[in-house]
Amino acid sequence: MRDLATEFEAERGRLLAVAHRMLGSRAEAEDAVQETWLRCAGALADPDARAEIRELSAWLTTTCARICLDVLRSARVRREAYPGQWLPEPVVSPLGGEPSSDGYAPDPADRAVRTDEVGAALLVVLERLAPEQRVALVLHDVFAVPFARVAEVLGTTEVSARQLASRARRAVTAPDVPRHTADRAEQRRVLEAFVVATESGDLDQLLRVLAPDVVLVGDSGGHFPAARRPVLGADAVARLTLGLFGRTGRYAQRVLSRPVLVDGVLGLQMETTHSDGRPIRLVTAFAVHEGRITAIYNQLNPEKLAALTPLGDDDTWPPRW
Repeated sequence: MRDLATEFEAERGRLLAVAHRMLGSRAEAEDAVQETWLRCAGALADPDARAEIRELSAWLTTTCARICLDVLRSARVRREAYPGQWLPEPVVSPLGGEPSSDGYAPDPADRAVRTDEVGAALLVVLERLAPEQRVALVLHDVFAVPFARVAEVLGTTEVSARQLASRARRAVTAPDVPRHTADRAEQRRVLEAFVVATESGDLDQLLRVLAPDVVLVGDSGGHFPAARRPVLGADAVARLTLGLFGRTGRYAQRVLSRPVLVDGVLGLQMETTHSDGRPIRLVTAFAVHEGRITAIYNQLNPEKLAALTPLGDDDTWPPRW
């Protein structure tokens, strides 16, 4: 059993990355990985049973994916009753640092899932997909799992698995999906311009940073006032942003902020105080394409931000890059 546990721990980081990309929730991903271990320990504790598994990594991936599929099917019901807009729980790491070893170590599979094209923008789009489509896309397109094994996870044929992934791919690249293609350097240039324009209160300057069809989504989980529908268009997003964080905005004089990585993409962590005295934590992720922001994702549900490292007095607004 000790040897089996050692083998499993070597796979934990990759399994957690797989589960998080499928479920969009760090807590649910950790639960799925723990359930994978319980099934592994129950099925393979006997050395003879373990010897029959030639590729433990593949066996664990299949088991974890099946668990995630069950969670996704039940999550659709829960999300329909969610108060307001839903965003995934962000994975926040220090700017310039590597992901920590708690499941996001920089092994080859995890590096693949943390490229700039895989951040909050993709996780939000994945919510559009049926559970089977999401599993097929994540397993094959992100983690290069062969379609034969994807079909095994889904309990279908290889042809059907290919079709599910193809439909998912079309949905993810649909014309109305915010594009995110910027590398880290471009992200920084655009976000610096966004912060300067916001802090100055210059509407025209801010409009030049936002794509005409930019979308802003906010998830408060019902804890704070937030739009129940996405805010669409550069003018509406710019005016809302200035009304909150501009020079004369609601929170302008009492904001702490720090640049961070949000699911591997440059973003902001902020803290302020609600008008009723309650503290507000906020993690903002961005999608950037061709020098402009195409989407802003504000996560302020305290239940999804409980693990954040608190900001300090040196983390002023505007943020120091």
